[in-house]
Amino acid sequence: MNDAPVLAVEDLHTEMHTPRGPLKAVDGVSFTVGPGEMFGIVGESGSGKSVLGRTAMGLYTSGPSMTVTGKVVLNGQDVHALSASGRRRLWRSEVGMIFQDPGTALNPVKRIGRHLTEGMRGLSRAAARDRAEELLRMVGIPEPRRRLGQYPHQLSGGMRQRVVIAIALAGEPSLLIADEPTTALDVTVQKQILDLLGRLQSELGTAIVLISHNLAVVAGRADRVAVMYAGRLAELAPAGDLFAGPRHPYTEALLASVPRLADPPHSTLRTIDGAPPNMVDPPEGCAFAPRCRHASPTCETPPPLRADGGRAFACHHPVNVGGS
Repeated sequence: MNDAPVLAVEDLHTEMHTPRGPLKAVDGVSFTVGPGEMFGIVGESGSGKSVLGRTAMGLYTSGPSMTVTGKVVLNGQDVHALSASGRRRLWRSEVGMIFQDPGTALNPVKRIGRHLTEGMRGLSRAAARDRAEELLRMVGIPEPRRRLGQYPHQLSGGMRQRVVIAIALAGEPSLLIADEPTTALDVTVQKQILDLLGRLQSELGTAIVLISHNLAVVAGRADRVAVMYAGRLAELAPAGDLFAGPRHPYTEALLASVPRLADPPHSTLRTIDGAPPNMVDPPEGCAFAPRCRHASPTCETPPPLRADGGRAFACHHPVNVGGS
């Protein structure tokens, strides 16, 4: 069995050029995703999760509006060393993207069949249509032949998200990047979409990067979880270890803010005081320190991401260590 990672991200930086100055959306992130692994990325809105996913896929590259440095290797290919046409070929065969809003990801004036078949190469029209029908059936859409002739507005939100997943699977990629795939869906449909992703992972062996601000989405789904804050990794650990005993105070605070069924009715929800930093003018030292109850003068120095067994965290005062 090939143990080489499907995706390897090394010291990735994505800096946006804004009228107020450079904005460090992703600031020195490194991680790998193994074959068939479900890798979760969580954090508050604005933490850099979506920018990380799009940069890793090669949708964001250096240009007039941004600067990208670091290395992204997908199945042995350096994504940012490829030409634009090379990246498009990669998107058709190696990696698929599931966007968070299927309403904007789908062209309202194109039929579903056209969405699915326009990226297929080397197939006759009839074969491409058969393949499109097979993909819709694979993602659990009833009456797939009829759906091919419909427009996005004729489908429910959950159906549209399934179509987006089918499009991402069209090239039989080894990696799917799912960016908030359950946003704007009701709870029942959210579970259906997450169950579908889990089934695709197990049946097809597809590696999945699951990006979400909702810890409940990745709990019980992801094999490993990366927690992002202010463009950096705060913590990276196997999912079971992270939920059982987080090391970073930010992760601990996120978990404490999740409502629990055992709580009495009308319980006050716990929150994290303060707000994420302005990434055009980030604070010196630890970005979480202004909101952290464990902060000390030591936190004026940026904490490195340090390994601890099979996990890593960036904190001078880790929690849940040695009985603390």
